[in-house]
Amino acid sequence: MPTRLVVGVTGATGQLYGIRLLELLAAQDIETHLVLSDSAQITIRQETDYDTADITGLADVVHSNENIGASPASGSFETAGMVVAPCSMKTLSNVAHGDAGNLIVRAADVALKERRPLVLLPRETPLNRIHLENMLSVTDAGGIVMPPLPSFYNEPESIDEMVTDTASRALSYFDGIDVSAEEWAGLGPSSA
Repeated sequence: MPTRLVVGVTGATGQLYGIRLLELLAAQDIETHLVLSDSAQITIRQETDYDTADITGLADVVHSNENIGASPASGSFETAGMVVAPCSMKTLSNVAHGDAGNLIVRAADVALKERRPLVLLPRETPLNRIHLENMLSVTDAGGIVMPPLPSFYNEPESIDEMVTDTASRALSYFDGIDVSAEEWAGLGPSSA
């Protein structure tokens, strides 16, 4: 059986993160189960030249966010885990409080209860206390909160490189998914 990964995409800004994740996964033998929120479909049109069909075409299986009876809603559906990119603060809050009223949050809840990796890439700035407490609650429950902050030590030459680096790092948390991310070699010897 191929490795399966659930990919949730919510309406926060940063749709390129979800798109890049799907592109990286499509290049591997990974069975992707995509769930797009209604808000994500709107934000995709605002932020990118992609349309919904372009995005859903990158996934092996697409589930309606309203279908809480879909396969990723059950712990018996074996997956490597779930990534939500980008993750809205509403979705983060719902995950933190177990409010599983849609498939993205239900699948995230399943990942946590089954002790599978759950990686959330929340997009908001600045962060208020409620955001931070929700992030702490998700972390305490076993999730990984990974705001998509670019690294600069690798001297990226484009936004595309920064997005790819972040997406690769997010995927590095899942067993069976081999996406190379540039490893930091450390600082060279001091000249002093």
